[in-house]
Amino acid sequence: MNPLVRKAQRFLPLTETTFCILAALAMPRHGYAVMQRVEEASRGRLRLGPGTLYGALTTLVRQGLIERTGETDDGGERRKLYVLTDLGRAV
Repeated sequence: MNPLVRKAQRFLPLTETTFCILAALAMPRHGYAVMQRVEEASRGRLRLGPGTLYGALTTLVRQGLIERTGETDDGGERRKLYVLTDLGRAV
């Protein structure tokens, strides 16, 4: 078995929230865009509040599943961009 897959298995099963955040980060996004994508993909069934989302993003960065990839200037606001790591994709 691939060592990356073996390492990824220790994070399973995922909570619905974690799964949706990781799926939303298949392409680089900032936190607010992740909230919007999760709500859109779940057809409004799952809405992430800022505290839940940013707490989860901090945890996922610490676990090595996502990483900051830069910042964007979105309407005068600087926003941190996040993207999946190889481990995050394996999960």
